[in-house]
Amino acid sequence: MKNIFAKVATIAATSVAIAASANNPAQAIDFNFNWLGDAGYSATGSFSYDEATAPTVISESGSGATNFLQSLNVSFLDPSNNPLGTYNTVAGGVSESSFFAFNFDTSTQTLFGSLDIAGGTGVIGEYFFQGTVGESLRLLQDVDQQGTSITLDQNSGSIQVAQVPEPASILGLLALATLGVGSTLKKKQASC
Repeated sequence: MKNIFAKVATIAATSVAIAASANNPAQAIDFNFNWLGDAGYSATGSFSYDEATAPTVISESGSGATNFLQSLNVSFLDPSNNPLGTYNTVAGGVSESSFFAFNFDTSTQTLFGSLDIAGGTGVIGEYFFQGTVGESLRLLQDVDQQGTSITLDQNSGSIQVAQVPEPASILGLLALATLGVGSTLKKKQASC
């Protein structure tokens, strides 16, 4: 009787995963990024775009409607992991910063070139992150909104990017795990 229940549960979980992926074809794709400066300051954030319409290279800059990015947010932490600030650089496909710069290769899933995110909204003391990926990236703080800023930390331009798994993929993995558990239980029952 337990074998029948395990099989029914497995079939149900697999059916849900297949139905979810068939009824909700992937559109938005999400990525997380992390940066660590030489002095211990850090930046963590995420961004998303519509993978159905995005080109191989996404290049965005300035304020106003973005071409492909739907969202981009970043949070900064000091070396003791105390939050310094969180910024929604792009929300609803719109950038509020005239200084905004972002370049992403969708095929290699890497950031490249100029990067300028956060800040740029006219608030003294705001933080921003800028530089060139692979050369030098800096965390800065605005002093006077007149172009004067202080560098809090920097590194050699290293930044990590990772795709966030889709919910349908997670359901599929759960279905496979259920199959594995059911198979293991079946073998144990057969050996008893």
